[in-house]
Amino acid sequence: MKIVRRLFFTIIIRPFILIILGLNVRRPENLPTEGPAILVANHNSHLDTLVLMTLFKGKKIHGIRPVAAADYFLKNKWLAWFSLHIMHIIPLNRRPKRRDESLFQGVYDALDQNEIVILFPEGSRGEPEKVSRLKSGIYYLLRERPDVPVYPVFMHGLGKSLPKGEALFVPFFCDVFVGESFAWHSDKKTFMTTVETQMEELANEGGFTAWE
Repeated sequence: MKIVRRLFFTIIIRPFILIILGLNVRRPENLPTEGPAILVANHNSHLDTLVLMTLFKGKKIHGIRPVAAADYFLKNKWLAWFSLHIMHIIPLNRRPKRRDESLFQGVYDALDQNEIVILFPEGSRGEPEKVSRLKSGIYYLLRERPDVPVYPVFMHGLGKSLPKGEALFVPFFCDVFVGESFAWHSDKKTFMTTVETQMEELANEGGFTAWE
């Protein structure tokens, strides 16, 4: 299955993203070269995950694990197979009925295996080219793995290429800004402010507005 996944991204996804869509990546050298690590990014489109995974070449793709909503990506057997075996997602229950101590277990397992986890702190796709206020799940997740570095990424353009609720792809150039890593902080407000500030600074660098 690793060979299939690598061929899928090398032959299909990378040419699509780089040639048809167009991608301008600022400071790719800031990306982690190995795990454990967490990438946090804004979320406007289903293309977001594909773009972030495209940033990692060759065999590195096997160590990239996007967190995705179980209720959506496991809703039928064909989508579930593709999501689990090709995209290699970590399914997450967005609506636990009660406090679930094992909610992030899949993420912990990936980090303990030195993988790089992609996480969207907004929780779901927002309005095109707008960033919703970040949810605090990332704080509680990292509380159990406080030494794992966090890498901020801001993307602009994908909300116009394939926004939420649309099925028609429109080629639109995408800018990707990769920031320097930062660490978890035991104070929740301080940590969440750091995440938001990092996102805002990356957006401002490109002349974009992160928060409405």
